Amino acid sequence: MRRSSVYFVVGAFVALLLLASVLALVMTRHVNAPVPVVAGGETPEASVQQSVALIRAGDFAGFWKHALPPADYDTLRSDWTRPRATEPQETPQEREDFIKNMQLMTAPDAETKLFALARPKLIQLQQQYHDQLPVMIGIGQAILATGIAQSKDLTTPQKAQATAVLNVLAPWAQQAPWFDQAKAKQAIAIAVATARKLDIKTPEQLRAMDFDTAMQKYSAGFIGIKQMLALYGLSIDEVLDSVRVTTLENRNGHARVRIDYVLLGKPLSIESDLVEQDGRWYSADMLHNVREAHERLTAPAPAGTSAEPSAPDITVTPAKNAPAAAATVAAPAKAGSAKH
Repeated sequence: MRRSSVYFVVGAFVALLLLASVLALVMTRHVNAPVPVVAGGETPEASVQQSVALIRAGDFAGFWKHALPPADYDTLRSDWTRPRATEPQETPQEREDFIKNMQLMTAPDAETKLFALARPKLIQLQQQYHDQLPVMIGIGQAILATGIAQSKDLTTPQKAQATAVLNVLAPWAQQAPWFDQAKAKQAIAIAVATARKLDIKTPEQLRAMDFDTAMQKYSAGFIGIKQMLALYGLSIDEVLDSVRVTTLENRNGHARVRIDYVLLGKPLSIESDLVEQDGRWYSADMLHNVREAHERLTAPAPAGTSAEPSAPDITVTPAKNAPAAAATVAAPAKAGSAKH
């Protein structure tokens, strides 16, 4: 087996960790019953609560149907496989590595083989970095904090919110049992089970997925994310149960809400803007991002470029003013960036 297989598992876990850390910011209380899906909400609070309840249930198709007016939802679906000129293509080596890694992750004995590869690496990493890891994470925290402070895409309130989250997650990451072999074995089992549910064998299969198929894959991935994070001490369900939404302002078809939540024992909050359309409330930035993405996708391609089918981006970053829905799964906004 190639050593890159171990790095693939570790890299996949880190990617899931980053995604779930963002998702955890905007979830709501536990919902046992199926969530009925309607476009928008009767009130700003209802709109946010419905969005996060659908994410809580792992219903990503329902999330988009609720988060967008019907016309914009139809546009999103039709844009999903629209060709785009700026889509980067993997190299032959990257394609080969992708296929080999997915074969390794979904093989009948994947759990045993991956743990056999990971165990000596964990021992080595613990010996080399056990004492240094908190310092390394602290350095990473400082670098990220600087990036947040210097960002031109974030507003001042968003910078404060992102910094607050970083200041909570960094101490957790410094103390989490990353080198624990028993937990690593469980994490590998979760990753393997998730990979088998995703059932993606080639990059071409990934790019060719239609909207409904992609939403099913996201749901399977989200379940794996929650299980893996809980294993290392970050329970998304506890964050979900702590969220409360309060309307701060509501006038002339525009509203602002505050979302209070508890992350790893620390109370935090974010604020979000919503707009009213046809008597229903939607995230202002969600609408802007979806419509902007559509304009980019339908703009004439530059001369001399070729387009390959590709789904619109789902960018997991807070949009302007961080509306609850947009911060959960921000609307497609940047043509040609990586996705899925």
